[in-house]
Amino acid sequence: MAFTRVKDSESFEGAFRRFKKSCEKAGILSEVKKREHFEKPSVRLKKKSISARKRALKKTRRFGET
Repeated sequence: MAFTRVKDSESFEGAFRRFKKSCEKAGILSEVKKREHFEKPSVRLKKKSISARKRALKKTRRFGET
């Protein structure tokens, strides 16, 4: 869980910026987006394999050019 203590001399905008950054580091928004709609296990597995394939292709392209 992300939380931020507001300092005495800090503006609301500064505190809100720090809170957003802590939420981003904790991965809260990505988790919310992931759970927004139900995904069947077969679809989840398919997406996972597609992303793994893309990562492998990207890795071979990066090391193949040097």
